[in-house]
Amino acid sequence: MTERVAPVVGSGEMARDATAPRTQLVVISLPDATERRAAFSARASGVALDWGFLDARRGLGLDLTYDPDEAIVFKGRPLSPGELGCYTSHYAAWTMFLEGAATQLVVFEDDTIVDWTFLEKLARIDLQASSIGFLRLYAMDPGPCRRVQANAVDFQRHLIEYVDRVFGGQAYALTRAGAERLIRHCRTVRRPIDDELDRSWAHGLPNLCIFPFPVIAQSGVSTIGLGRYGGNEIPAHLRSRRRRARLAELARRAGRRVYGLLPWTKPAVGSLKES
Repeated sequence: MTERVAPVVGSGEMARDATAPRTQLVVISLPDATERRAAFSARASGVALDWGFLDARRGLGLDLTYDPDEAIVFKGRPLSPGELGCYTSHYAAWTMFLEGAATQLVVFEDDTIVDWTFLEKLARIDLQASSIGFLRLYAMDPGPCRRVQANAVDFQRHLIEYVDRVFGGQAYALTRAGAERLIRHCRTVRRPIDDELDRSWAHGLPNLCIFPFPVIAQSGVSTIGLGRYGGNEIPAHLRSRRRRARLAELARRAGRRVYGLLPWTKPAVGSLKES
């Protein structure tokens, strides 16, 4: 059972709009990250949206399964405790969202800087009605993409679709259908959470994003740590499986890139405009 998020209350103006979807906003943050929480709260002061901190986990959740050997096969290394905690935290946000009455969820990590004017507009748009299950608000890599819709949500913002990995789980939106799909797909942990979010060829949710990004990551070292970027020796008994898994993933990624070149495969989405 996941805990409820204690809300940090904004002006309440959004709550009075009965025609808007019920948008929940959560900020994943370690309980003792007092400086990050204070900085995020200060930047969000006076916004017309209610949001809350979700206490980040420091290890694997009981409702997830993880085998270090499987991570070596599919990622090339075991996941760090910080990565397992991050994965669990995002998964907990999705399950908590589905236990409530909100119709769409926006997830932030606490090292983000948010364009709240844009977010207030986004929160009034029904993503499910526009056939969008997952919507990135930030990405770490300038991966290959195609434009799906011009002037999305705001003038000179664009809805794009990434057709390969771009990494980063710092900010994104989900509908209930999108969360349900990710929960089914991500129950077994084999890769970091942002790797799994990218894998549209596996979970079936187009990797859509708003560009220019309405959210950016604050400069600094991740609380997950940098040790995961060191070299890792593949145990002899896993090398064959690792080689096959890597080649299979490369083939699926290449297929997705080719798919992205075909104009008739562009996601059919509704207009991202306020009604």
